[in-house]
Amino acid sequence: MGAPDRRYAIGSRPARPAGEAPVMRVRSASDPAPGRPENEDVVFRIGPLVGVLDGATVPEGFDTGCVHGPAWYVRHLAARIGLAIAARPAATLMSSLAAAILAVRADHGGTCDLDHPGTSSSTVCLLRESGDRVDYLVLCDSPLVLDTDRGIEVVTDDRLADAVADLRRNAAALPDGETDPATRFRRATTVQRTRMNRTHGYWAAASDPDAAYHALTGTLPLRGPGALRRAALLSDGASCAVDQFGLFDWAGLLEVLTVAGPEGLIDRVRAAERDHPERLRRRKRTDDASVVLCEFAPPA
Repeated sequence: MGAPDRRYAIGSRPARPAGEAPVMRVRSASDPAPGRPENEDVVFRIGPLVGVLDGATVPEGFDTGCVHGPAWYVRHLAARIGLAIAARPAATLMSSLAAAILAVRADHGGTCDLDHPGTSSSTVCLLRESGDRVDYLVLCDSPLVLDTDRGIEVVTDDRLADAVADLRRNAAALPDGETDPATRFRRATTVQRTRMNRTHGYWAAASDPDAAYHALTGTLPLRGPGALRRAALLSDGASCAVDQFGLFDWAGLLEVLTVAGPEGLIDRVRAAERDHPERLRRRKRTDDASVVLCEFAPPA
């Protein structure tokens, strides 16, 4: 398996002049999948920190060992991340996430089997403004799109996608007619669960705080060469506009967000889900969709 951190640079712009750090303006939206009673995503801003969490939907018929569920998990994890960063502002995002995961373990109150392979889990995408720079963290498949004077970069953790692709190859290798599609799906999902938070598998926020130290992280300046201008944090229910439906490229996604806002991007995804069901790669016809757009403007 290759390196999971894939970045794509597109175009370039003149560098922002050195001087006072710009102000972060934040717009966000989160929309549950049509017909779903709960949103298993959460978007949040706590002071200089913004984030998108995407809880793992539990397939029908599968146990988790947890009485709470993914919506509960993402809400508690978001709150605990904010508290961890407030308690230790100088700590890295990795260590703050690890502390938050550990705190959510305690929030379960001893009522859940947190060693169950299907225990509640979530992706994590964080961006924190810190003076004249920003820090970011990406864990599992919620990508981060960055617009700097050097072009567009996309930070995406492909380890889950790689694991799923491997399972699909194995399923395809089974003799035709040996198992029906539902049985194949159950087998693949069971195996996928055993690969979460394991070496040569994929990593997500769940019950093991060590997962935080397998996240993709980085720092970007807010002035001078390489200065960050815009950033988009996305759940895969929103990033599918690019990597599933091909409505536009990453630069086009940022432009839609800037002009139409996060709600405008989600509207386009919903239309694509309705109009192009043949392009759906997931078993579920729609997904929760969440977006945070950060724009860095010169101070007034």
